[in-house]
Amino acid sequence: MTLDPHEPAATPHGKIMLVGIGPGSEQHMTHRARAAIAEADVVIGYVTYIKLVADLLEGKEVIRKSMTEELDRAVSALEAARSGKKVALISSGDAGVYGMAGPTYEVLFQAGWTPDDTVQVEIIPGASALNSCAALVGAPLTHDFCAISLSDLLTPWPTIARRLDAVAMADFVVALYNPKSGRRTRQIVEAQRLFLRHRRADTPVAIVKSAYRRRQNIVFTTLDQMAEADIGMLSTVLIGNSNTFVQHGLMVTPRGYANKYDMADGATREGERAGRSLSTGLLGWLEQLRADHAAGDDLATLARRHRLPADYLAAVLSEPEELEASGAAQASEAEQLEDQA
Repeated sequence: MTLDPHEPAATPHGKIMLVGIGPGSEQHMTHRARAAIAEADVVIGYVTYIKLVADLLEGKEVIRKSMTEELDRAVSALEAARSGKKVALISSGDAGVYGMAGPTYEVLFQAGWTPDDTVQVEIIPGASALNSCAALVGAPLTHDFCAISLSDLLTPWPTIARRLDAVAMADFVVALYNPKSGRRTRQIVEAQRLFLRHRRADTPVAIVKSAYRRRQNIVFTTLDQMAEADIGMLSTVLIGNSNTFVQHGLMVTPRGYANKYDMADGATREGERAGRSLSTGLLGWLEQLRADHAAGDDLATLARRHRLPADYLAAVLSEPEELEASGAAQASEAEQLEDQA
């Protein structure tokens, strides 16, 4: 078929693949992550991340950027995709967790991109640092956890400090990203100060450096000693909650089974039902809260006891008991249906 020289050229269909390469070792990359790099014409990334996938880059156009050039990486990816190329824009860990997914979408939206654009975008997930580091030290994330970056290059310190204080009080297991660098040395000390307001000094802490990489290093310490440890930008700091323990060199956060079951024989504890909310779950707690309030405990006393806002408790207590009874009846009916299934 002969092309008509007067026909307008077809718009090239490029693609940006935001690839999470996991901790960095090839065996911990997903099959899709390796395939995306294999099909890419161009690979863009921070110089250290490029080194981690160097064996996969033969025949590729490689664009290396430094640490503070995230927006430049996204712009370069868009320019290459606009020319019809397939681009692998790589991040360590997961591209959507402190990675390149967010900055890339910001650049795309600024450029007028929409999901209907000829440039396609695919996010390819990978294991984030908290997953990788947790796997090396035991099972510290088995219960509720969160991640906070101590980098104040783009986030005001008061915002970071409020988050640290809130999660420390709420008893989350916490993964601290970007805990310390050559210029940022005090942030980890302030994080420790805030956590010690709410946590015991002997709270377990694991510090993992370069997980699954050549210079991997793991240190177990405690909250009151963690700021003295060797911590850098390649470290992730895992701070346990009030139930986390270390035994035989493994850091474990219980899921809470001991609240309901005898861990020796698996029998259900008195007053509990297997597969059902705890007696101290929402409905049980509401019943006790009303009883305590009726017995004379004021909102301030209840707020201190449960470490919850007084206005929240006031709102809960103002709800008609009929509403709670209806909710309990619905739950009971659902349980009966489950039992019959």
